[in-house]
Amino acid sequence: MENADYKNKTVLVLGMGKSGYSAARVLLSLGCQVFLNESKDLTQDKNAQELQAKGVLIHSGELALDWFDHYDFDVVVKSPGISYENQMVKKALEQNISIVTEPEIGFSICRAKVIGITGSNGKTTTTTLVTDMLNNGLQKGKAYAVGNIGVPVCDVVQNVTEEDVLVTELSSFQLMGMPSIKPDIAAIIDIYPTHLDYHKTFDNYVNAKLSITSNQSAEQFLLVNEDQPDIFKIEEDNSQASLIPISLEGKSESAISIKSGFLYYQNEPVIKIDEIKLPGQHNLQNISFAVAIVKLMGIGNEAIQKTLTSFTGVKHRLQYVDEIDGRKVYNDSKATNIEAALVAINSFAKPEVLIAGGLDRGFEFDELVPALKEHVNKIVLYGETKALMAKAAKQAGITDISVVDTLEQAVPLAFSKSVPGEVILFSPAAASWDQFKSFEERGDCFIKYVKSLVVN
Repeated sequence: MENADYKNKTVLVLGMGKSGYSAARVLLSLGCQVFLNESKDLTQDKNAQELQAKGVLIHSGELALDWFDHYDFDVVVKSPGISYENQMVKKALEQNISIVTEPEIGFSICRAKVIGITGSNGKTTTTTLVTDMLNNGLQKGKAYAVGNIGVPVCDVVQNVTEEDVLVTELSSFQLMGMPSIKPDIAAIIDIYPTHLDYHKTFDNYVNAKLSITSNQSAEQFLLVNEDQPDIFKIEEDNSQASLIPISLEGKSESAISIKSGFLYYQNEPVIKIDEIKLPGQHNLQNISFAVAIVKLMGIGNEAIQKTLTSFTGVKHRLQYVDEIDGRKVYNDSKATNIEAALVAINSFAKPEVLIAGGLDRGFEFDELVPALKEHVNKIVLYGETKALMAKAAKQAGITDISVVDTLEQAVPLAFSKSVPGEVILFSPAAASWDQFKSFEERGDCFIKYVKSLVVN
């Protein structure tokens, strides 16, 4: 999938995370003059020193706004997490400089087939499933899981061949800076209002997701969620690709159906439902998308079955942690929004002890009330959202509500309040950035706190 030509350009890279470092290295290989600006001090950073030795001009510790007065940049490569309100980004936009994200650079030299997967929830699980199924079933080549899953596209593109496949998890932040993306197969698993603090409006968020299909042609495929009729109509109206509907509600157009205890693709039984190891209705949606994707790639049922009878979940996504003195503990740190938390809370019957909380983005948590009422009888809250979540818990009729400052305090308290037979679920329903650098760090800390519990 070869897109825009970035050879021999003058490029400004904003941010020295994994994606910025990886993009800078590929840009150097394309003969670009590369500049890199990072607000954190990089004087002791080994990767920065490596790039400088190769000719990258680095300015760290503050914004390099004066660069725009001295250099003519052809393109700016922005870290996905950097806001469009950032002064460097605003300056670039004022000068009509193209703003892209790291995958755009990687795809410009990519020889492999590309699968693009996006959605509000389920991206990482679906990407992982597809990659595993392909590697179980491909006769030639290898599948690589890249993108928002944690491996920059630029890390692998220079080593792949036409027989390989990039299975790319793409966030809305990344897609906003990918004007040339044209995946062979694209999937939009679902769309719910999230990241609105970044996108400002739901329409902006939907449009960012639709970028995944905006350049597709009729020979390419777009998998869409037919159970979201309003979104489905928007996708149908804005894509030239061949649409593959997916429905768990038995819609007749769906490529996937559940009949007589089997998951079917078209009219072919693929696997018995009770042989699938991954629990939950939400995961059945992810599995449906994954099966349809790999079937379009010509993968046989044996390879699909091998994955689905062994795969038990992705870390931090309703991850089983341990059973301690009769309490099963689950880590769902990836639940950075209300919709994801609802999926986790609804996955278990009462009694459930819920730990939740995190960054306050100004949302109320009223949408959680029905699920809290049905599934949760004790709740421990921490972080910036603790008061707002306590309000929702009271509305749900929960009488055992505890409020603490940190996750480290919340874990032993939740355990002390639980009894054998109860599930302890950590599903924050909020982003991690009030106390942690990422949902991964938050989940790792949760696991550490669980493992340190002393059972008397």
